[in-house]
Amino acid sequence: MSAPKKVFGIILAGGEGKRLMPLTADRAKPAVPFGGQYRLIDFAISNLINSGLRQVVVLTQYKSHSLDRHVSQNWRMSALLDSYVTSVPAQQRLGKRWFSGSADAILQSLNLIFDEKPDIVVVIGADHVYRMDFQQMVDAHIESGAGVTVAGIRQPLALASQFGVIDVDPDSGRIREFLEKPADPEGLPDSPNEVLVSMGNYVFNTDALIAAVEVDGESATSGHDMGGDIIPYFVDRGDAGYYDMKQNDVPGSSPRDRSYWRDVGTIDSYFDAHMDLISTLPIFNLYNTAWPIRTQSVNTPPAKFVRDAVGRIGNAIDSIVSVGSVLSGTHLERSVIGVGTVASGGSTITDSVVLDQVQLGLGARVHRAVLDKNVVLEDGATVGVDRERDIERGFTVTDSGITVVGKGIHIPR
Repeated sequence: MSAPKKVFGIILAGGEGKRLMPLTADRAKPAVPFGGQYRLIDFAISNLINSGLRQVVVLTQYKSHSLDRHVSQNWRMSALLDSYVTSVPAQQRLGKRWFSGSADAILQSLNLIFDEKPDIVVVIGADHVYRMDFQQMVDAHIESGAGVTVAGIRQPLALASQFGVIDVDPDSGRIREFLEKPADPEGLPDSPNEVLVSMGNYVFNTDALIAAVEVDGESATSGHDMGGDIIPYFVDRGDAGYYDMKQNDVPGSSPRDRSYWRDVGTIDSYFDAHMDLISTLPIFNLYNTAWPIRTQSVNTPPAKFVRDAVGRIGNAIDSIVSVGSVLSGTHLERSVIGVGTVASGGSTITDSVVLDQVQLGLGARVHRAVLDKNVVLEDGATVGVDRERDIERGFTVTDSGITVVGKGIHIPR
């Protein structure tokens, strides 16, 4: 029997996340809070750790302090077993320059691969919400004999123009072509109304990855991007396989949430992903203990719901409330509340995402809004109630009507 393959994990976490502004004004996109107490990076790391990987690096660059701190404080592995999760900033090993793309990030970090000498390298993004057992994908990759395997998830044909689409050859198991946001692609052979879109997750043979990024690094015309340049390099050689997420069987998953995957690259998708969490039968279930999404352990009291000073009784409907929050006579509905939020009597929060340490004064109202950390609403202040006033105050308002308030802003009545 052959020895098991050594697998090394690389998480690409250097993205700037401009479309998530102002949430990324002071932090890297993978460090953006999500789901009350998590950060986006927690989903990527949890999936790799739950899949059995024990050596994982997180490549960072843009405003990475809070991300680096989160990883170092909360993702500690046993050094006795040579296990670790560690963030690695841009090292400028190839000259005094930053990463020029995700492929360049790996090229400049090849020393990490040379040190560990893995047989297989799993490369994934840091800002998607999903569950996936990567060991199953690694096994399929080894069996296929391809140099790289690209993970794909099925999406309706009508949404193909929003994604990178994988044109598959079911007979060979190879990718025929990688189509970037095609207008009129063909459906899958077994499901004509669906296409397979790239999840941004890849499994490489180590030697093949090293050769590809080194060739790419010498190209003056390359964008040095994993999806845009490295995968087409393998496709052109007939050496790129695909893995249909439909094959992936995550422990504890249900038919409703087993193929869930959300790219939260915009405010609207970030907001919608939160709404996916709070239904009675959620599209994405945070409470799957067989495949836990791990994060920091917050040293704070539990959440508390109390009457306000004049005896008003609040309520919480279809919502998530994180530890340390105190809601006094507050009406809360279809919302996600972060750690340590305090809402005073007569306040109302509906259809909203509220991050950590937010304060709502008496009678304050929040509707269809995202409030970043440490936002303060004075008594009677509103967000998301009057679109024109929100715009006048300099808040971000999306075309769909979601108002976003940046970190630490004080909102008067």
